[in-house]
Amino acid sequence: MADRLEAMALLVAVVDAGGFSAAARRLGLPLATVSRKVAELESYLGVQLLQRSTRHIALTEAGRSYVEACRRILDDVNETERAACGEYAAPKGDLVITAPVVFGRLHVTPVVVDFLKAYPDINIRLQLGDRVSHLLEEHIDLAVRIGPLPDSSLVATRVGEVRQVVCACPEYLAQRGLPTVPEDIRRHDCISYDALAGTQAWPFYKGDAVSLLPINPRLVVNGAEAALDAACGGLGLTRVLSYQCEQARREGRVQIVLADYEAAAWPVSLVYAAQGRLPIKLRAFLDFAAPRLRARLSADQ
Repeated sequence: MADRLEAMALLVAVVDAGGFSAAARRLGLPLATVSRKVAELESYLGVQLLQRSTRHIALTEAGRSYVEACRRILDDVNETERAACGEYAAPKGDLVITAPVVFGRLHVTPVVVDFLKAYPDINIRLQLGDRVSHLLEEHIDLAVRIGPLPDSSLVATRVGEVRQVVCACPEYLAQRGLPTVPEDIRRHDCISYDALAGTQAWPFYKGDAVSLLPINPRLVVNGAEAALDAACGGLGLTRVLSYQCEQARREGRVQIVLADYEAAAWPVSLVYAAQGRLPIKLRAFLDFAAPRLRARLSADQ
């Protein structure tokens, strides 16, 4: 039975990786071993699970239903092992947490450090990245999400909100004038952060009305820190999230403008998959982190 569970896990890894070679590299196993184990599983079942070609693999109809069953079985085994080793009785074990890069550095990392000091039997792998990760497929225990959450099977705990703000350094504003209505940006240079807003136009809001106004993008970047650095350097206006410029604002290096025309604030949430009992290590982190993140975000407003 253990060999069959291993073969199931290898099959799922091959499907998730998109091929035998990629799965072997990810698992640190010889390619021949992975290929042989999956072939033996097909022989045992008497059915073809994968259609192989020189460039890619695809699941057969039988393979699709079998892989879904494998995922359920492997999840049940993992759940049983976690219960057996005391993960539901005491706060110990490993947690995988993901968060946006700048938010994670400014807010999540300090909370994680304090948490690890308070819980010496828990280890955390903190992954900072701005893409949205799939919690179940990537074996992530908890994610920090900024923005509206689509309907899903995830459970969310709201810890605050952030705003989309336009800002510039005081020296630039003294030289080029303070924009007081959105139309004023037509006479300003802009730094566009393409992950947050368009590179050629920015939206502005008043009540239920929204205006999309063209901008003069002197610089287009793909990171908030670069956009903020350019704004602090006097290049022009930029649009970032409020926490991204909060330290610079407190230090007087940037000033927020057009605050009356901002979009509705975005929620900040801790999200996790609702699967069975919540491990006590995850409950411990939620109970510890949520009030601290609320306090930090409240101080930014």
